[in-house]
Amino acid sequence: MDQTLELIFKTAGGKRMTLTVDAPKEGLTEAEVRQAMQEVIGSGVFGTDGYPVESAEAARIVSRGVTDIITA
Repeated sequence: MDQTLELIFKTAGGKRMTLTVDAPKEGLTEAEVRQAMQEVIGSGVFGTDGYPVESAEAARIVSRGVTDIITA
């Protein structure tokens, strides 16, 4: 099953912005994710529409499974 980690931020302009990380490590803790999100905010690198991310809003693991029916 494929997994992604979605980090959801609020920008200084009031919009939501999502960063997606493929294949996150197993067993991530809330503390680890919060720390990583604070580092993203502190870097000042990410944003949208000219506004930097300013707060962490949410984080979630998204799982997706694929079952092949016909393969070549």
